[in-house]
Amino acid sequence: MTNSMKARSLDVDLLARELGNWRTSSRSGPAYHGLADALRLLIVDGRVPLEARLPSERVLADTLRVSRTTVTAAYAQLRDDGYLVARRGARSTTALPLPASASAPPAIPTANLAAATLAAPAAIVSRAFTEAAEEATPYLHDIGIELGGVAPLRAAIAERYCARGLPTEPEEVMVTTGALHAIGLILATYTQPGDRVLVEQPTYHGGLAAMANRGLRPVPVAMTPDGWELDAHEAAMHQLAPDLAYLIPDNHNPTGMTLPAPERERLAHIISETRTRTIVDETITDMWLDEQVPAPFASFMTSRRDLVLTVGSMSKSFWGGLRIGWIRAERSTLATVGALRPSIDMGTPILEQLAAARLLAAEADVLPERREILRARRALLVDLLAEHLPDWRPLPGSGGMSLWVRLPAPMSSALSAAASRMGLEIPPGPRFGVDGSLERFIRVPYTLPDDRLVESIELLGRAWRSVTGLSGESAAVVV
Repeated sequence: MTNSMKARSLDVDLLARELGNWRTSSRSGPAYHGLADALRLLIVDGRVPLEARLPSERVLADTLRVSRTTVTAAYAQLRDDGYLVARRGARSTTALPLPASASAPPAIPTANLAAATLAAPAAIVSRAFTEAAEEATPYLHDIGIELGGVAPLRAAIAERYCARGLPTEPEEVMVTTGALHAIGLILATYTQPGDRVLVEQPTYHGGLAAMANRGLRPVPVAMTPDGWELDAHEAAMHQLAPDLAYLIPDNHNPTGMTLPAPERERLAHIISETRTRTIVDETITDMWLDEQVPAPFASFMTSRRDLVLTVGSMSKSFWGGLRIGWIRAERSTLATVGALRPSIDMGTPILEQLAAARLLAAEADVLPERREILRARRALLVDLLAEHLPDWRPLPGSGGMSLWVRLPAPMSSALSAAASRMGLEIPPGPRFGVDGSLERFIRVPYTLPDDRLVESIELLGRAWRSVTGLSGESAAVVV
């Protein structure tokens, strides 16, 4: 579902798919509570647009196979909380609650476990921008549009790939405005609405959202507790002939697993054999914690190198505020993407690119320290989960910025809704999958400072006890 500037009716089948297994939210209370919570989360997360008309009570009740009374009560709850606006003679439209008045009592401070990213290394980033501003003068005498990216940054990115075992020329790099922009450019170039895209299950929710915005159909291949099931990938590529694949072999988001070199060789062979064009997302490659990741996946493509487009980013390694990403691919492939790009955007800001080139030159001073920060916070998170949520079972990922945790019961959406009411934002497991699955899992980042991480896990423990009925604690609602 995508946002729109004017009100529109929501397709009831798409809405039902987005709701997933909402019934788990009602295990500790009436069914309409679970439905109201699930709808509210869709609105807050932007997966349902504002000022959109919800399906009629009868139509939604028939589609969800519940009583109309359940839907009526859920809609009434959303109106009372400010997430629906009643309209005379028409269906209610989605909304966000108005801010509390100055005279209202202060709300519980909101904690955030939705974003898996670190704050910037401030001193080095500040210096990089100062030096970039001095370097920008020559660009001021031109129009300032570099569709492929400025030469210093493309050269720096190419050098990094060469150092990691993938020979790369600057002409094989296109700079983008972040990794999601890169993914969007590739999807716009090589897919049409209705096309199939093979994805891991679970996978990065931003990639799934980009596919949904284009009307694509993700085809999930489940990961095992130990990693990738390549027999299943091979069968899916042969039998379903997806138009594209989207894979995260390095410090996989959200599991933190990394595909070993021998399995990369086999997967590269499968891609070549089936001629499946593939996006390889390497945005978290630098965040290895236990052992360094193998050579870039594209280096294992001994034939049909044009099939793999590698996406990278500065966001996880340095700072998300840079909004610098890139595509590494064969020249002919980049030429195809480049031909479409002017219809979408006119390039990435010059100053940020020059700053990014400076930061890449200083990576030896930045990345080891950031890995140490993550190792320490991961250890703290493991201890906190053992103390507050001892029945939870983190999967054994070796890198990345979050833990993928198995819950004792399939109640991830209910947990997310309860946590949100307490002032803690954490996306439910189904956000990282297709068609509402993964209710037994939740992603817990370890990127917050220690004190905020402690506070967040304490809140998460309270939320879990509230949905499982293990405690009588009441949740304070934040609207």
